Amino acid sequence: MEEYPRYLREKFEPFDPLELALKTERIVSFDSLRKYTSFYCVGVYGGISTGYTVGCCLRCVFCWVDWSRDFPEKYGQFYSPQEVFENLVNNAKKKRVKKLRISGGEPTLNWNHLLEVLRLVKTTNYLFILESNGILIGANSSYAKALEEFPNIHLRISLKAGTPEGFEKRTGAKGEFYELPFQAIAYLSKTKVNFHVASMSDPRLMPDFERQKMIEKLVKIGYRRYLEEEICDPYDTTKVRLNEAGWHIF
Repeated sequence: MEEYPRYLREKFEPFDPLELALKTERIVSFDSLRKYTSFYCVGVYGGISTGYTVGCCLRCVFCWVDWSRDFPEKYGQFYSPQEVFENLVNNAKKKRVKKLRISGGEPTLNWNHLLEVLRLVKTTNYLFILESNGILIGANSSYAKALEEFPNIHLRISLKAGTPEGFEKRTGAKGEFYELPFQAIAYLSKTKVNFHVASMSDPRLMPDFERQKMIEKLVKIGYRRYLEEEICDPYDTTKVRLNEAGWHIF
């Protein structure tokens, strides 16, 4: 069995993100249970109650998430969908916010767990914001269709690159898989799901020519709506990941 990929180092060996998703699921999920590190409210989106999942299928050099992303076996506790729902709602009530979110790791790992959480949220008046890298949605068209069940969800798909080379260099995943997030956007565009696209297009990380290719590809697949462009913030984990992979931007 190949070694489990941690944070990227220079001259890393690119990996298959779908295989990494399966490996990670075996660590962070058990039946309908899923690992989370914490639950609390933050100020983004105007105030939102958030659950932070453990584990991801990419190894982005600019990732802000704590070390649970790279060492999922060492962090977090298992929660049932009901427990996740109760934590999210209880914190929302305490802080008087109207939005809920799952973030941190990749929420679409253990898909059945996520759907059970969303079905509980569906019984409320809260807006649920789901943040995803789009890898598994792009690999499974049924995922996008299944989200139509939830009228109170808004999905944020985060693009990491505009070319296969950029995707491989900044996420660690083989360049051949760079199409998957774009495929997720194409699938979602054929549904009634509310969503928008974000991109880590910080010019220190993504060259202008690549950003242009990314935008051209979005237009080609029919996405002409809001593009949220991110700037890389100097979180402690981010700085370590960037430096270890040879990106000295801070």
